[in-house]
Amino acid sequence: MNDRPHLLVVATGMRLFREYILRSIAPQYRIHMFLHAEPTWETEYIENWTVLESTLDADALVAAANELNDKEAIDGVLCWDEARILQTAHIAEALGLPGGDVAMINRCRDKHLTRTALAEHGVPQPKSILVDTVDEALAVAGDLGYPVILKPRALAASLGVVKVDSPEELTANWDFAHDTTVPEAPHYDVKVLVEEFADGYEISIDAAVYQGQVTPFCLARKEIGYPPYAEEIGHFVDAADPLLADDQLLQVLVDAHKAVAFTDGVTHTELMITADGPKLIEINARIGGDLIPYLGLQATGVDPGLAAAAVACGRQPALLPDRTMVGGVRFFYVDEDDTVLDSVGFDADGLPATIDQLVPLMEAGATTSPPPAGTLWGRIAYATTVATTVDDCRAGLDAAEKALRWSGHPKEPTP
Repeated sequence: MNDRPHLLVVATGMRLFREYILRSIAPQYRIHMFLHAEPTWETEYIENWTVLESTLDADALVAAANELNDKEAIDGVLCWDEARILQTAHIAEALGLPGGDVAMINRCRDKHLTRTALAEHGVPQPKSILVDTVDEALAVAGDLGYPVILKPRALAASLGVVKVDSPEELTANWDFAHDTTVPEAPHYDVKVLVEEFADGYEISIDAAVYQGQVTPFCLARKEIGYPPYAEEIGHFVDAADPLLADDQLLQVLVDAHKAVAFTDGVTHTELMITADGPKLIEINARIGGDLIPYLGLQATGVDPGLAAAAVACGRQPALLPDRTMVGGVRFFYVDEDDTVLDSVGFDADGLPATIDQLVPLMEAGATTSPPPAGTLWGRIAYATTVATTVDDCRAGLDAAEKALRWSGHPKEPTP
């Protein structure tokens, strides 16, 4: 008899950003995966799989999961893809597994529901008003006072988020906030939040939540670029970050999870550290993106994939650090809109030992732009570093940026 838990994983995400999770989980769990196409690189880590016409159809996912569970009991269900976490909750709910509370996940998925729940429980956060038109946005911004943040209700990774300092800037950026989307994002009739500007620096905390107990295991400080847009151009995770011992911050984290009634799973919570204390920006009902949990693994030794798999199966996660290091990541972009790449790579000669990864994300022939036109998917490469200090990590990333070699030409205009 195999004593490894039987774990259902819904989709994978990009290999370069998510393979490390499967690599960690596979030795301790028997993974069955739901995919929309035959697996390729995933086969090294998974025991079996089911190809579905769509992994966005909750009813189809539940039916397939029930069929699988009838053959062999599923111990847990896990997803780290924002577009599929709500559908995955439907599976967990149908099978009576941890995380099986669709309303709980939706309170995180829908940014307006998050704001409403936090306000009802007095969790510190920026004031936030849902608006339908640019005229409504202008009226709300006038009441809140400039600057304000325009934020899409349905997205993640700071997509469509922009700071505006005046009515003219708000009007000019309304379409950006209102119309920015991704193919698999949910649709809401009223799409935009106008929010009070919280002045400070932004962090994120990944936490494992087991039977209501919130345990943070990775704290990252964000690097934001391309103002007034909130493009996340990098992150640093310091195992010895003093914020990990900040009682006020940790209490806000716990209170926020209580407010949205989040009881089981892994969360990625974003907060702004202001002069008035921490303010909650959002809670995501999944493990963090942008390689943040990977940096945490390198910096602390705490494995985010194993933590996520454990709570998905109703098990107490092991969150014991075994090192005190710092991990950093930086993303790189082209200089001009509509650039066709001729080449992209790194000259690795003479780079410091702190360099961990140098990864091109695009190939020759791809057309890309810097933010705001090329947010998130405009990245052409990234580098990661691991060192004993933030300064050494940053120096390594600076060296990697100097070693980046790319060339391109303007895209020919359409006749």
